[in-house]
Amino acid sequence: MSAFEQSRVRSGDAGLTNTAAEKLRSMIPAAGALAYPFLLDAFHRAVSPATGAMSFGRLVLAALCLLAATAAPLLGLACAYWMTKAAASSFELRAWRLAYLSIAAPPLFVLTGVGLGLLHIPVSDELVWVAGWLAACLYVLFSTKQSERAPSSAAADPSITKWRVTHGVAAAVILIYVAFHLTNHLLGWLGPEVHAAVMKMGRTVYRSSLIEPLFVGLMLLQVAVGVRLAWRWSAAPADAYRVFQIGSGVYLAAFIVTHLNSALVSARAVHHIDTNWAWASGAPVGLIHDAWSIRLVPHYALGVFFVLAHLASGLRGVLIAHGVATAIVNRVWATGLAAGGLVAVAIMSGLCGARI
Repeated sequence: MSAFEQSRVRSGDAGLTNTAAEKLRSMIPAAGALAYPFLLDAFHRAVSPATGAMSFGRLVLAALCLLAATAAPLLGLACAYWMTKAAASSFELRAWRLAYLSIAAPPLFVLTGVGLGLLHIPVSDELVWVAGWLAACLYVLFSTKQSERAPSSAAADPSITKWRVTHGVAAAVILIYVAFHLTNHLLGWLGPEVHAAVMKMGRTVYRSSLIEPLFVGLMLLQVAVGVRLAWRWSAAPADAYRVFQIGSGVYLAAFIVTHLNSALVSARAVHHIDTNWAWASGAPVGLIHDAWSIRLVPHYALGVFFVLAHLASGLRGVLIAHGVATAIVNRVWATGLAAGGLVAVAIMSGLCGARI
C-alpha cells in the first residue's frame, strides 16, 4: 500500500472516529433524561425514614440527587445551544430536537405516570420511560445524512410572524391567570387556609361555565402555536436567547398538557378530587417523602421558573422590536430569569411546608 493510500485510510478512520464521538456526544441530553427518574429514586431512598436516622452525609447525598435531577433539563438546554453550531444534516437536526425534548423531562415523566394510571396499564413508568427514550435515541442515531435544516431566514417567514403575534396575544391573556395563580401559591406561606380562601374567590371567575372552557381552549391553542414555532425555529441557527426561548417553550408545552391532564382529567373527571392545596402538596405524606410525588418537585419548580423566564424572553423580543437598547433589554431579561428562580424556590418551599 502506498503512502498516499495509507494516508487516506488513516483519514477515513479518523472521520469514522469523529462521527462516532459526535453521535455519542449528541446522546448526552437523552442520557440526562434517562437518568432523571433514577436520581429521584436515589433522593427518596436517602430521605426515607425506613433507611434509618438522617445523617449529615445522607442529607448531602439527598440534596445532590435532587439538584442533579433538577439540573437534567438544564443540561438539555445547554446541549441545545452547543448543537446549534453544528453542520446541517438530518442526524444533527434530530439530535438538536431531541436535546430540546429532554428539557421537558420532568413534565413528561409526570405525564407518563398519570397516563399509565388512567389507562390501568400495570407497567412500571420507569420501564416505559427508558423504552421511550431509547427508541428516541435510535431514531436519531439511524437517521440519514440528508440535510433537513431550514435556512436561517425561517423565523422571518410572514406566516411565522403571524403565529408569533397570535402566540403573544394569547400569552397576554393567559398572564392574568398566571399572575393570580402564582400569587395564590405564594400565599401558601401564610397557610393552606389563606391559599384556599383566595383560590375560592378566583374560582368564581376561572371555573365559571363560560370562562373555563374558553381558558382551556386558549391554553391548548397556545401549546399548538408554541410547538409550531419551536419546530420551525429549531431548524434554523439560533443565538443563546433564541435557544432559551425555544427550550423554555418546549418545557411549558409539556407542562401545560401534563397539568391539564392531571388536574382536569385525572383529579376532577376520573377520581373526583378537589385540586386544592392538599392535592398540590401531596398531603398527607408530602412531596418530599412520597416515592411518587417527589417527581412533582422539579416539575413544579421548573414550571414556575420557565413560565416567568419565557415571558421575559418574549418581552425581550418586543423591546428589541421597539428599538430599546440591547444592553437594557438583556438586563431586563436577566432580571426576569432571576425573579423566576426566586419565585420558583419560594413556591416550592411553601408546598414543602415552609410557613411564615
